Amino acid sequence: MAADDVRELLLSTTADASDPSTPLSAPDLRLLIDRLRFCSDRLNASALSFAASNRGVLANALLRAASAADSSASLESSLDSALAPLASWPDLSDLRALADRLLAARRELAERQEHLAAASMIASLSSRLREARAAASPLDAAAAIAELKTLLIDLERSGSGQDDPVVFRLLRSDWEQLVDELQVRLSKNVEECVDFAPEGGKVVVSATPKGHSDGSHGVELPVALQALEVSFTEKIQLVLLHHRLTASIIDALDYGMAKIADSMMKHILVPAISNIHVSVLVECGPEHTVSVLSVVHSEENKDNRDGSNLYSRIVDVIKFVCKFICMENSKWVQFFAKLTWPRISDLVITHFLSKAVPNEASKLIEFQDVVQSTTEFENKLRSMMFLLPDRKDGKLTQFVDDVEVHFAVRKRSEILVKARNILVQYDYDSPLPEKCFTSKSALLVMKLVHGALKDASLSSARVAKEFCFAARDVLLLYRAIVPVQLEKQFDSLSQVAAIVHNDFYHLSQEILGLAFQYRADFPSDLQKQVVFVDLAPIFSQMADAILRRQIQLTVDTISEAIDGAEGFQNTHQPQHYESAKFSIEQVVFILEKIRIMWESILPRSIYRKSMCNVLGSVFSRITRDMLLIDDMAAEETLQLQGLIHLALENLSSLFLSLVENNDGSTKFLDHDAWIQLDGILPSLKKFRKLAELLDMSLKSITSCWESGDLVRCGFTSSEVQNFIKAIFADSPLRKECLGWIVRTPA
Repeated sequence: MAADDVRELLLSTTADASDPSTPLSAPDLRLLIDRLRFCSDRLNASALSFAASNRGVLANALLRAASAADSSASLESSLDSALAPLASWPDLSDLRALADRLLAARRELAERQEHLAAASMIASLSSRLREARAAASPLDAAAAIAELKTLLIDLERSGSGQDDPVVFRLLRSDWEQLVDELQVRLSKNVEECVDFAPEGGKVVVSATPKGHSDGSHGVELPVALQALEVSFTEKIQLVLLHHRLTASIIDALDYGMAKIADSMMKHILVPAISNIHVSVLVECGPEHTVSVLSVVHSEENKDNRDGSNLYSRIVDVIKFVCKFICMENSKWVQFFAKLTWPRISDLVITHFLSKAVPNEASKLIEFQDVVQSTTEFENKLRSMMFLLPDRKDGKLTQFVDDVEVHFAVRKRSEILVKARNILVQYDYDSPLPEKCFTSKSALLVMKLVHGALKDASLSSARVAKEFCFAARDVLLLYRAIVPVQLEKQFDSLSQVAAIVHNDFYHLSQEILGLAFQYRADFPSDLQKQVVFVDLAPIFSQMADAILRRQIQLTVDTISEAIDGAEGFQNTHQPQHYESAKFSIEQVVFILEKIRIMWESILPRSIYRKSMCNVLGSVFSRITRDMLLIDDMAAEETLQLQGLIHLALENLSSLFLSLVENNDGSTKFLDHDAWIQLDGILPSLKKFRKLAELLDMSLKSITSCWESGDLVRCGFTSSEVQNFIKAIFADSPLRKECLGWIVRTPA
């Protein structure tokens, strides 16, 4: 009986069922005992009833248990008998060695079985390779190659297969050789089917290889191409597997097809595209056994302004290839197109489209006929599956759509070519009767610039941009060519240098006005992008550099001439006087030469400024040398005074050229002219005053110093003192005058 049932009986017999801890009375205990006995009898009866109803099952279970017990006892006895001899052996090493030999024998047997299986596979592969090589049909050979590839090549592995057994590497090498042999045989077969005339302009396509009309030793062209495609695919996969080439080889053609494409370009397409007076003829034999395409000369003058005749010839050639060579196989057609279309489009652009680009902006509208025919041509090729429908290879339509850019680029190139020709053949003459001499080349260059900017003002934004760049390039071309080309003239006193200075100066002024002259007329997109003002300082600096170089060369040349006077010392001696006189004459000659070169070329303001720089240096040098003489004889002062007068008299024409408001009618320098010259040439004023001092008495010199006249002429106290000491002998009067000069402030 379950514990819960007993507890239930106990509670049911308790006087106070709500309190389990209440003690039982004697009647309750007797009642409980009776109930327990009744339950026990009932359970016993149930067990006997179950055993009686399942007697057979229980008997079988007891029999199996007894049998298992007997087997366990027998096994224990057998194990004890087997282990009894081992218990008496002192060492078990012999038994272990026997077990090891048994395991080694089993492994050797397994390895030999594997070797036997490998040898059997190798023999099978070798036999299949021989059968593939001996196959009569290229398609059978190609199929065998594809089947053997799955057995010899593991496409999931990368590398060169150096870890494979040698025999497998040899078989793989034999397989590769078989692929190459098949390709060579098929390529030769294809070449024999497609024969090009040596003189060009003709191709003959035969259904069977040339010389084998019965087909016994060759296969038909489509069969050869199909087998070639299969074998080439296998070769590509193998090459990619071994990393011998990059993935771009996938886009390549087999040797045979590539050679056909090259020959077709050379013998057919190039003549058909590059020559206007030709036509394409196609002849077909019975059942298309032989097909001939010829490019023949035609005397008929056809209107080819829109390119329709040219495009028609190309379409006829491509139709012939698609039908008789590629057999209208779209994959082969695209294979052929990948090799030929880039070259075809380049030829069309070179021989037709680039020449059809108008030379004038007003004729761009007429180019729309070319655009339409070109678009129809490429659409026709797409319908033939020669071009892909995604329009990524529409090189011709892209060219004609950008005709404005091509027009502008051509004009830009023409402008630059004209500018280069002008600058290489530099013309120094000036067509203008102006005082400021500007070369013809510079004027022509500026004319090109203005012409380009005028065209830009009348063009669209894309075209205008090219014209503006052309204008800038012309100016930069001048900056790059002229200084290099005329470098030798810049290294000497040359009129060419003055002309080039004027050119750079003129161009710098013109450049400053370009933006104001044309910017408002430019397309709005370019008004802030195109600038020229940045070039003006470059040209202005070049002009200044050229002129400074000429001024320095002049000063250096005159300084060398003055050096020949040896400081103008001892001029009272005939030999020294002649040297000093010759030196002054050389100086005058050089200055007159410079005047002649510069006065008629340079702008008046620049001429006066440049000449004043040169004269200032010359007079300062001569005055300084004469004032440095420490001892002068009376005769020597007269000689020096004569040299100064000689220089001033011979330079009168030069001085007149520096006087403002001089119309050329005045032949002599008056008082006003000298005052003006003294103002712009302080060294000239000092030079002239020195001539007066050489003929003045000591008191007169002292009076001039006291009045400040010498100071206004540029003399210093030390110069006046040294001059007095050099001319006048030592005396009380000289000491008094020198003391007075020292005490009198400048």
